[in-house]
Amino acid sequence: MADVFALPETSAKERDAHAAKLKEFELRRKIRQVVVPTDDGKVRQLLRQLGEPVTMFGEREMERRERLKRLIAQRGEGEVELELQLPGGEQQLLEEEVAVQKELFYTEGSEALRSARRTLAAYSLLAAKGRLRGAKRRREEAEMGRAYAACGSSATSAVRQLVQQCSELGDTRPISHCAFSPDGTQLAACGWGGTLSLWSAPSVTKLWSAPAPKEAPRLTGVAWHPAATHGSHSSEGAVNLASAASDGVARLYTGKGELLRSLEGHTERLGRLAFHPMGQHLATASFDGTWRLWDAEAGSCLLEQEGHSRAVYAVAFHPDGSLVGSAGMDAYGRIWDCRTGRSVLLLEGHVKPLLALDFSPNGYHVATGSEDHSAKVWDLRRKGCLYTLPAHTSLLSCVRYERAGGWYLLTAGYDCVAKVWSGRDFSLLKSLAGHEGKVMGADVSPAGNHLIATVSYDRTIKMWAPEELPPLLA
Repeated sequence: MADVFALPETSAKERDAHAAKLKEFELRRKIRQVVVPTDDGKVRQLLRQLGEPVTMFGEREMERRERLKRLIAQRGEGEVELELQLPGGEQQLLEEEVAVQKELFYTEGSEALRSARRTLAAYSLLAAKGRLRGAKRRREEAEMGRAYAACGSSATSAVRQLVQQCSELGDTRPISHCAFSPDGTQLAACGWGGTLSLWSAPSVTKLWSAPAPKEAPRLTGVAWHPAATHGSHSSEGAVNLASAASDGVARLYTGKGELLRSLEGHTERLGRLAFHPMGQHLATASFDGTWRLWDAEAGSCLLEQEGHSRAVYAVAFHPDGSLVGSAGMDAYGRIWDCRTGRSVLLLEGHVKPLLALDFSPNGYHVATGSEDHSAKVWDLRRKGCLYTLPAHTSLLSCVRYERAGGWYLLTAGYDCVAKVWSGRDFSLLKSLAGHEGKVMGADVSPAGNHLIATVSYDRTIKMWAPEELPPLLA
């Protein structure tokens, strides 16, 4: 007689699949705890002693290191005995390196870093208080809530009418990045020719070009000071712009393109960079596997943060200034607490390197763009992925939220197209096709006029705006 308590075949398969997933999650947790040498020669020796292939076809150094970590995690703690014949006292060091790390460790920071973190904490607490107070009023006051919803509907309608308004040849070489000024009247652009240039918006009339350094490195990123074009920062001698370059140096400029100071310290080329909302600090991402926090006024490095196993390509700050996000080419994003220095969230889900990251003005969403052709929206409250956008047919070079309410998300890719997605249901609102080359950078104007700029490998700057120009742009 058949067992009446036997599970149906489909239920048994589901149970086995669930058990396999749990086993894989537990294995990943163990892998994250395993610490192995970073030296490729030592990694090869350990693999040889474990009886595993020293290298696989097409395997790179970091992939080989990850394979060793997985093997050690699979064999279990205490079951791996590695006794490599190394000179001198290196034997004990190696045994310590392959042990499972059980305790947190901290590197003592400077007094300047302590002071900066106190300042950042005071600023971020006030900013968060104001943001949450506004959100509470929108929920409790019906009229204010309706007005807020109307703004969202208006933004969505305007984006659906976006058309190309202007196109200008911006450089003799590909343009890698662009950014609107805080008032939305100017656009800064930089490229592989080593030139930082400023353009009027939306007419795209050239205002000035900063002299290129002697070596003329490629420029990989540009960022505006939050107070640029306002008050004292519009005067001479004040920091207005920052650029990142392939020589590993970030440079700070006045509003007229005069070089103020250079921030040197990274050992490899830079990716993107970003100013803290308070304006006193600058973050830079580098191919040396770290991101750094700088005192923009003093020109000194306050923090060199490790945490990624490969290059760090992009950084971005939370609108409150409490968090900073880093996008790594190890396929992970990390969220860091600016006030304590701790990594508070790992963004795990992309299968290829991350190249872009941006926080939503609502304070609890963050978007990432990757070489896997997708963008992901993460919820900081749930600590997980909220939605995956199959955004492009090639890698994503940029993700950017609309600044007022996060009503829409702009993505740009190497498929020569930029796209605009709804911030509420993530539906596609508009495709911006017109470039003949890869779209390497894009930005949304903070002025609330739904003006979008894109820059490309085809060396052009294009402006996109609603078909019927609002009075601000006319």
